[in-house]
Amino acid sequence: MKFTATQIAGILQGEVEGNGDVEVSKLAKIEEGTEGSLTFLANPKYTHYIYSTEASITIVDKDFIAENSISTTLIRVENAYKAFSQLLEYYNQVKMNKTGIEQPVFVSETASYGDNVYIGAFAYVGENVRIGNNVKIYPNAYIGDNVALGDNVVVFAGAKIYSESIIGNHCVIHSGVILGADGFGFTPNEKGEFTKVPQTGNVVLEDYVDIGAGTTIDRATLGSTVIRRGVKLDNQIQIAHNVEIGENTVIAAQTGIAGSTKIGKNCMIGGQVGIVGHIIIGDNVRIQAQSGIGRNVKDNETLQGSPALNYGDFNKSYVHFKNLPKIIERFNIFEKNNNNE
Repeated sequence: MKFTATQIAGILQGEVEGNGDVEVSKLAKIEEGTEGSLTFLANPKYTHYIYSTEASITIVDKDFIAENSISTTLIRVENAYKAFSQLLEYYNQVKMNKTGIEQPVFVSETASYGDNVYIGAFAYVGENVRIGNNVKIYPNAYIGDNVALGDNVVVFAGAKIYSESIIGNHCVIHSGVILGADGFGFTPNEKGEFTKVPQTGNVVLEDYVDIGAGTTIDRATLGSTVIRRGVKLDNQIQIAHNVEIGENTVIAAQTGIAGSTKIGKNCMIGGQVGIVGHIIIGDNVRIQAQSGIGRNVKDNETLQGSPALNYGDFNKSYVHFKNLPKIIERFNIFEKNNNNE
């Protein structure tokens, strides 16, 4: 797929300086640009590369002034970084603009779907599934019985959505995601054996939720495991049954959240964080990577460590911990001197 400088400038509402007919078919870093590629300059540290880049087109800020001769065609815009991001989004939309139902697939006769739907080869769509408009279901995906997918949802290859799950509009579910597997519910009997507690609830994703590759979200025992509007989850996260995550919260990879914990809105949770079950984490909370959360957390707290402390207290404590060998040495000298008196 090729675009001319004039076409790109039209998309970005920019101005061409150079050859408007030059074509590009790929994207590149400015230092790695080659003929036929498009790049951008936003960071002043990379300005020197614009004089040597072989990229055919470079997006720059309107106020950029060249101090030496350049061979690349310029597209001047208000903000080069935002413009390039806009172009990436447009590129993805064009690249993913597939429609139709490939063969072989299985789509139940009781399933319904809207306009401009794409269902890739070897996908499975179960009974009473409801699929909205502009939905993309890539090959080898599994959509269980009674699942509802809203408009503009993307389900990438190999994702599994168990029965009864409800997915809102504009959600992205990456490869290897499993939504709606049974929660980890077992109860011991008099012999010390563990008996499974049936998990009869579901998973609900509200609008604009992104789920990273390999992440698992368990169905509720009763009711729903709920991921609120705008939540962004990284790869390989475990979310247990009956968890609720508030609007616009972001969580990094390898975090685990135990059952029935409620997390507020606008939180930022780092990688490899462990959160126990049946607690409440407030709004606007910041949790540093590898922290262990074992208590309720108030709004606006910032935590670090395991068990987690207030971020400021953790840093003060760490200073003492780092100096602990010297402190012990001084204590031993003090104790020895006292014993000799």
